[in-house]
Formats: sequence, structure tokens, C-alpha cells
Amino acid sequence: MSFDAIQIEQAYGSHAYSLRPFVIVRGQGATLWDQEGRTYIDCVGGHGVAVVGHAHPRIAKAISDQASRLVVCPATFPNDVRARYLQRLVAVAPSGLQHVFFSNSGAEAVEAALKFARLATGRTKIVATMRGFHGRTFGALSATWNKKYRRPFEPLVPGFSHVPFNRLAPLQAAVGEQTAAVLLEVVQGEGGVHPAQGDYLAGARALCDQTGALLIMDEVQTGFGRTGKLFAVEHFGLHPDIMTIAKGIAGGVPMGATLMRASVAEKVRPGVHGSTFGGNPLAAAAAIATLDVLTEEDLPRQAAEKGAYLLSALQHFSSPVVRQVRGLGLMIGIELTRRSTPYLQQLMLEHRVLTLPAGGNVIRLLPPLVITYEQIDQVIAALRAVLSV
Repeated sequence: MSFDAIQIEQAYGSHAYSLRPFVIVRGQGATLWDQEGRTYIDCVGGHGVAVVGHAHPRIAKAISDQASRLVVCPATFPNDVRARYLQRLVAVAPSGLQHVFFSNSGAEAVEAALKFARLATGRTKIVATMRGFHGRTFGALSATWNKKYRRPFEPLVPGFSHVPFNRLAPLQAAVGEQTAAVLLEVVQGEGGVHPAQGDYLAGARALCDQTGALLIMDEVQTGFGRTGKLFAVEHFGLHPDIMTIAKGIAGGVPMGATLMRASVAEKVRPGVHGSTFGGNPLAAAAAIATLDVLTEEDLPRQAAEKGAYLLSALQHFSSPVVRQVRGLGLMIGIELTRRSTPYLQQLMLEHRVLTLPAGGNVIRLLPPLVITYEQIDQVIAALRAVLSV
């Protein structure tokens, strides 16, 4: 009896996803294989998750070893592996972020951040940005701007407002004595790969200090080397009050974390928030191995150098459909003058390069940080072929 994975997923899946026309069965580094044995260069990276690449032997061994010892241990019981990762994570985090709440995803990390901000300040209002994306659960969705995601589920959580990104004056006008937090991304990923400006982030920090609001930085997509630093706030010397991380944290094992200052954590009491699977030993073991790989293989530096190489090449070829190329490290957006979907499909089907959209007219590249220069050159050639016509 033949096994048709696409047909089965179409028949029994939730219909929440548009399925690609092939079945991915294996990965190695920045290469994926489908069921027919065809190879693809992966510039999707599990939506930015696969920072250390697919099937990294260090991650596989850590998962295997830990699975044979202990998979589940709720956070009410101290665990050696979780404790080791807590110590490692705080040591590399931006200074001042000394406490961690573990969860299972970026949206959950944002939910925790929003709850802790309200708890710590006694205030209710959250200011986020236009084009910002923070997740699809109700609190995170309320902070997300795009009406495409919001409208089917309104009314959302009250108290959220949105101001233009990279413009300090509207932010200053929106933040007041009832503002619990300002929620920002260093690079807006889903919103079109728009990097923040240094003076804007510094102004946001100063504004929060003046008003007593907390500064939450969403590093779910930018964290763990993606932008050329371990965390993107390091590019600007920025010190948030709360920071959310996920995606690349555990080499592909689902995990999220909300980091916070002591002044926030001191308001948290047992029972105000929780997560059944958060910080489980399996995810913690994978996260330790991921941090080891990032450090020992110097992947943030690789992301900076490879990203600069790719960005420069893309910015220097002429195309009638490219409006702008922008990015930071190996997080790159190619803004087109028309819809990106046909180009994404052509890249996938004709050149076997897998890419992502970011909004309606942006091609987004989020390859594993271990992508080779040879593969980068193939991506450049494919983009040149597709976008020059």
C-alpha cells in the first residue's frame, strides 16, 4: 500500500497551512531532501529555527542521551539539566537579565512577557509597532499589527496600541503613566525585514526609563546568532527589562524563554504563571548543546560575514522588480515592486531554493548559519535568474 504524506495531511490536517508540493524527509546542514531524493537549499530554516543546521550531530547526541535518562520534569521539581542551562543562558544574556521563565514557543514567551510586565508595573497598556509580529495566541496577537492575523479573532485583548516603527515622536506620544511596556523587535521579521535604527532604540530605552514603562525586546527570530551577534540588542548596546527568545534556542526542539530583570522577577509569585512542558530536560539538553555549537563554531561571526557577503551581492545586481534589499546578518529581505509569491514558487520549483515571504511583496531569507559560501553563491545565482526578468 503506497503512503501519500501530502494526501494524508490534506485529508486530516487542520487546513491552517498551504502545503508545498513535495515531502521533506531528511536534512543536513543547510540542505534538505524530499521523498523523491531531490535536494534543496534551505533558506527557510524552519522559519528561522535551524540556526545550527539540520541534523547537527552534537544536538542529535544530546537529545538521544537525555531521552534515555529523563524527558519530563516539571519546573516545581529542580532538575540538573535545566539548572545548568539556566546558568549558561544568564551568563550569555544581555547584562541585567538574571531571571528566566521557560516555555515552548515564541508566542508563549511573549505571553509571559506581557503578563509579567502588567504584574510588575500594575499598569495595563502595551505599546507595540506597526508591521510588528509577536505571535498568534490572544495576547501576542493583540500586540501583532497585521489585520490579516487579527481580524478573524477580534475582539482581542484590550489595552494594546500600535505606532510607526523607527519613529520616536509617535512612540513618545503613545507612552504614558498607564503604559506597562513598550514591545519592539530589533529587526521586524514577518513585517518585511526592517532593521531598527540605533537612535530609535536608544530613545525607546530612555522613554521607558522616564515613564516607568518596561522595555520588552522580542528576539524570538533574531536571537542565537541570526543577526551576527548572539542577540541582536548587542549591536546597539541595548539593555531591555524583558527579552523573549525561542526559535533557534534548542536546535529545533520546541522551547521558548522570557528573560527579565530582578525588579520584574521580584513581583512574580508561585501560581501567577506556569507551563507544563516549559524547561523540560530534553529541551534543556538540546539548548545546552546548541549554545555549545554556536560558541565553538563561532556561528554569530559566520552569520555576520556570510550575511554581509549575501547582502552586498544582492544589493549590487540590477533587477526591474527589486525595490530594496535590507537585513542584518543572515536575516535578509528583498522587497519587490510586485507580489512575491510567484517568485517564491519559481525559486522552489526551478532552482530548488526554499525561501519565505514577509508580507505580500518581500522575499525573506533565513538560512541556517552553517550555510556554505558555495550554497550562498547558488542562492545568489537563483535569485538573479528569477528576479532579472
